[in-house]
Amino acid sequence: GTIHLFRKSQRSLVGKLTHEFRLVAADRRSWKILLFGAINLICIGFLLMWCSSTNSIALTAYTYLTIFDLFSLVTCLISYWVMMKKPSPVYSFGFERFEVLAVFASTVLAQLGALFILKESVERFLEQPEIHTGRLLVGTFVALFFNLFTMLSIKNKPFAYVSEAASTSWLQEHVADLSRSICGIIPGLSSIFLPRMNPFVLIDIAGALALCITYMLIEINNYFAVDTASAIAIALMTFGTMYPMSVYSGKVLLQTTPPHVIGQLDKLLREVSTLDGVLEVRNEHFWTLGFGTLAGSVHVRIRRDANEQMVLAHVTNRLYTLVSTLTVQIFKDDWIRPTLSSVPIANNILNLSDHHVIPMPSLKAADSLNPVTSTPAKPSSPPPEFSFNTPGKNVSPVILLNTQTKPYGLGLNHGSAAYSTVLNQGLGIPGMGAAQGFRTAFANVPSRYGTNTRGQ
Repeated sequence: GTIHLFRKSQRSLVGKLTHEFRLVAADRRSWKILLFGAINLICIGFLLMWCSSTNSIALTAYTYLTIFDLFSLVTCLISYWVMMKKPSPVYSFGFERFEVLAVFASTVLAQLGALFILKESVERFLEQPEIHTGRLLVGTFVALFFNLFTMLSIKNKPFAYVSEAASTSWLQEHVADLSRSICGIIPGLSSIFLPRMNPFVLIDIAGALALCITYMLIEINNYFAVDTASAIAIALMTFGTMYPMSVYSGKVLLQTTPPHVIGQLDKLLREVSTLDGVLEVRNEHFWTLGFGTLAGSVHVRIRRDANEQMVLAHVTNRLYTLVSTLTVQIFKDDWIRPTLSSVPIANNILNLSDHHVIPMPSLKAADSLNPVTSTPAKPSSPPPEFSFNTPGKNVSPVILLNTQTKPYGLGLNHGSAAYSTVLNQGLGIPGMGAAQGFRTAFANVPSRYGTNTRGQ
C-alpha cells in the first residue's frame, strides 16, 4: 500500500475513550471507585431480579437510587480525570465543566426515572397486581446498606459541593422542622439533627422506611395498593431532591454569576474604580467556570499618563481574591480632537469672500413700515422720539453661495447688492457706498481644518 509520511493517525472515539480510561486507571485513587462500581453493577442485577419476582414497583423505584449511585461513581472518576488534565488550546479554561455536565446529566436522568415510576404507578392504580413479599424486605436492606456504604466511603467532590451549594429540597426542609421540634424537647441531640443533612443519605433512609411500612401493611392486611403509594412517595422524594441540584448545575453551565458573590464583586469593582489612574471599569462579566471556580473578564480605561503595568497589577491583586481565572484588558484614554462642525463641510465653504449677504424680505408689506424705523407707521400716533438707522431686529442675514467662483484676494468686489436696491426695500444703511459689499468678520478662517494657508 501507499506509505504516507508525516501523517497523524486518526483515533476512533472508542480508542480515545480507552486512552483516557487508561489514564484514569493509572491512578491508585481510582481503583477504589472502580471496585465500588463493579459491586454496584452486581447489586443492581440482583435488585432488578428481585423487583421482577416480587412485582413491587416501590422496590423498583428504590433500585433507581442504586443506579444513581453508579452515575455518581462515574462522576467521581470524571473529577479525577479533570484533575489530571491540563488546559489545552481548545479548552483554554481547562476541563472543569465536564464534571459540571456529569452532575447535571446524573440528576436529570434520576428525575426521568422518577417520572417513569410515576407513570407506571398511575397505571397500577387502575389495575393493582398482587405483591409478593418474599424478597421485598431483603432487597430493601441490601439496597440501603450499599447506598449508605457508597455515599459514606467515597469522597465525591462534585456532588458534595452541589449538595451544599444548591437550595434545600422540600424533604430537607420538613426534616429540619422535625429536628427543631425534637431538639426543643431533647437539647442534647442538636449537634446531630440541626446541621443540614446530606440529601442523598436522607432520601435513602426515607425510601427504606417507606418500603418497611409497605411490607408490614401487605403482610398484615394484604393491602397491595400501599406498594403503589410508596412508589409515588419515593419518586416524588427523588424528584424533589435532584431538582435543586439540576438547577444549580444548569446555571453553572449557562455561565451565570452566583448570587452569593454579586455583593462582593460590586464592592471589589468600586475599589478598582477608585485606583490611581483608573477612569472607568466597563464590560465586566463574571461567571462560574466549575464548582468553586469563578472566572471573569473586565475592561479598564486609564489616563494617558498612567502606568499600564502598575494599574494591571493593582486591578489583578484586588480581583484575584475572589476571581481565580481573570482577564483584564487595559487601554488608555483617547483625547477627542475638537471639530468645527458636526456636518461635512465643502472645500470652499470657508472662503467667505466668495459669498455675499443679502437681507431677508420683510415680514410685512413695505408700505406698512416706516422707512426710518422698523415700527409700523400709524397716522394717529406721534413721531417716535428715537430713530435708529438699522434694519428690523427680527430680520437675520442669510449666507448664500456665489455661483460664479472668482480668484480669492484680487481686490474685486463681486456679488454685492446695490445701495439703491437695498434702499427700495426699506433696509438701507446711510453712509455706505454703492460699491461696498456686505462682508462678514471671518476673513482669516482657513478653508480646511488644521491648515493656515488661505485659498486652498
